Amino acid sequence: MGKEDYSKAFKLGKKDYQARLLKGEKPTLQVLDDIMPEKGTYSESPLGVVQIPMEQIIGTKTVGRSNSFAGNFMPILRENSEFASKWSHLSTIHVEEGIRDPIKAYEYMNKFYVEEGNKRVSVMKYFGAVSIPGTVTRVIPKRTEEKENKIYYEFMDFYQAAPINYIWFSKSGSFAKLQEAMGKVPGELWTEEELLQFSSDYYRFAAEYKAKGGSKLAITTGDAFLAFITLYGYRVISDLTTDDMKALIVKSWEEFVLLGEDQEVELKMNPSQKKKPIASLFHSLNPKKLKIAFIYEKTPLTSTWTYMHELGRIYLEETLPEEVGTFVYENGNQENIDSLIEDAIASGCNLIFTTTPSFVQASVKAAIANPEIRILSCSLNTSHRYIRTYYARVHEAKFLAGAIAGAMAENDRLTYIADYPIYGSIANINAFALGAKMINPRAKVYLEWSTKKEVDIEKTIRENQSTCISGRDMAIPEEASRFFGLYHIDDGHPRNLAMPLCNWGKFYEQLIRTMLDGGWKYDENPSATKAINYWWGMSAGVIDLICSDYLPIGTKRLVEHLKNTIRTEEFNPFSGILYSQNGIVADDPDRSLTPEEIMKMDWLAENVIGTIPGKEELKEQAEPVLKQQGVKSKSQT
Repeated sequence: MGKEDYSKAFKLGKKDYQARLLKGEKPTLQVLDDIMPEKGTYSESPLGVVQIPMEQIIGTKTVGRSNSFAGNFMPILRENSEFASKWSHLSTIHVEEGIRDPIKAYEYMNKFYVEEGNKRVSVMKYFGAVSIPGTVTRVIPKRTEEKENKIYYEFMDFYQAAPINYIWFSKSGSFAKLQEAMGKVPGELWTEEELLQFSSDYYRFAAEYKAKGGSKLAITTGDAFLAFITLYGYRVISDLTTDDMKALIVKSWEEFVLLGEDQEVELKMNPSQKKKPIASLFHSLNPKKLKIAFIYEKTPLTSTWTYMHELGRIYLEETLPEEVGTFVYENGNQENIDSLIEDAIASGCNLIFTTTPSFVQASVKAAIANPEIRILSCSLNTSHRYIRTYYARVHEAKFLAGAIAGAMAENDRLTYIADYPIYGSIANINAFALGAKMINPRAKVYLEWSTKKEVDIEKTIRENQSTCISGRDMAIPEEASRFFGLYHIDDGHPRNLAMPLCNWGKFYEQLIRTMLDGGWKYDENPSATKAINYWWGMSAGVIDLICSDYLPIGTKRLVEHLKNTIRTEEFNPFSGILYSQNGIVADDPDRSLTPEEIMKMDWLAENVIGTIPGKEELKEQAEPVLKQQGVKSKSQT
C-alpha cells in the first residue's frame, strides 16, 4: 500500500514540478533561509505546539530537503530511492496508526517552513489532512508601512485574543472587523468553545466556497468568510445546515467576485438625461403602477431626518398619483428591519427605500434573496451592486450657511453641531468652515457632536462664546424650538438666519421619473463592477438654502450669487489651495476636489476647533450607522 501511495504522490509531484517550470516559477519548495530578513531586523518568538494548517505549510527552513519535493510538497525522487522507502513506510504508519509526532517549523508572515518532518508533511498533504501538530518558532519582522507587514502585525494582535492561524485577509483592518463581527471588543479573549465552533463554521464555509470555485477568485477564503458573516451575522451562519450554507453561498457569489474587483462607487451627480423613446410613449399610457415602500428608523414625529423623508414621500404621491402608491414602515431597528423589508415585499412592493445607512446590510440581504425587487438605501460609498444608494450633497448648502455665519458673527466664533462622523458629514463641516473663512478669514468653527457621551452642548457654546450656531437642519412640527438651521444668539434667544433644505420630494420624483422613462437600465452597465450611488445637489434642485428676512440685503445678494454658481456647477466649494488641521491637503490653486475625495474626507479644515470622535466616544445609538459608514480621521488610523 505504501509503495502504491508513493507512486501516486510521485506522479502528482512531477505534474506540479513541470507546471511550475512552464510558468517560470521555482518548481521545488520555498526555502525560508533564502527570504529571511536581514540580521538585526527581526526577532524570534516560540509559540509552543500548535496545529499548523496544511495549506499554509509552503516550504522548508533550509535548502537541504527542498529539492526532494515539488512545490506542492509531493515527492519527486526516484521510486527505488531510500527516500521513497522511508516515505512509503510513513504512509503505512499513517494509515494504520496515524502520525502523531509534532514536526518542527518556523512561521513567517503566517506561512510555515519545516525544519524537521518534511516527509510527514508530505504524507499528510497526500492524504488530505487539514492540519498537523508542530512546535513552532515565529519570525517577527521589523514593523514597516508595507501592506503585508501591517496585516501581519494586525494578525499578531488578533492572535493574542484568538490563537487562530488558518484565516488570512488581503486587506488591512480585517482582523479587527472579524473580532467585531464575533461580538468582541478589541483584545477580548475567545473561549475554547468559541474557538472550536468558529473552526467548524469556517471550514464548513471554506469547503463549500472552494467547491464553487472560490480558489479562482482574487481574494482569500478569509476575505469571503468575513464578508459572509458581516452580511448575514455570525450567529445566523453558525446555525445554518450545510445545504443552507451552500445555497446562501451561491446566492451571494457576486459579492465574493466583487471583493476582488476595484470596489469604487460610481457617483451619479445629476439625474439621467436620457430621453424616453417615442415608441415607448404608447406603452406608458397605462403604465404599471409602482408600489413603493418607505422604511424609516424612527417616526416623523420624533425625528427630523424621518420627517424630511416623509415630506418627500407625500410630495411624491401628490405629484405622481397615477404612477405610484406608497407604503410606510416606521420604527425600524437592527432587530426588525429584515422582517419589515420582508413585509413590504410580501405586500407587493416592487421598489423599497430604506432611509438610513444602518439599514444597508439588511437591504443587501433582501436584494440577494429577491433579485426582482429594486432596493435603494439612503447612504454613501456603499459598494454593493445588488442595491443602489442615494444621498444629497448637503455640503453645498452648508458652505452658503458658513458664509452667512462668517458675516454675522461679531466675535469670529462659530459653533457647528454635527451628529454622526460618517461619509458626507465631514464634508458638511468643512464646507461650513470654508464658507465662513471666505467671508471672515479670522472665523473659528467650534465642532460639537450631539451623539457624544455626556455632552453638554449648551454649556460649551456659552464657554466658547459663539454667537452663530449651525444646528440640526430643521425642526419637527411638534417642537416649538427655534434652535435649528443657522441661528444667531441674541440675549440668549435664537434668531434663525438660514435653513439648509434637503428636498427629498424632488429627489424621489426625479428618480421615479427616470425609472418610468427607462433611465434605471440606462444607468446600469452590466459589464461594470462599480456600485451606483445617486448623489444629487443644487444642480438637480434637491438642495437649497432658505434665507431669513433678518439677513442684510447685501449678504442675501452674495448668497444668491454663490448659490447660482454652485447650481450651475461653475464653482466647487472645495477648490483651490486647502489646509487641514495638520497641513496642506490640496496645493493646486486651479484644481477642485473630485466628488470621491469630498465624499471620503477624513480630515478637518484648519479653522475647525475639534476632532472626529472614535466609536468609543459616542452613544450606543451611533454604532449601527458607524459600522456601515463611519469615518476615522487620519490621526486615528
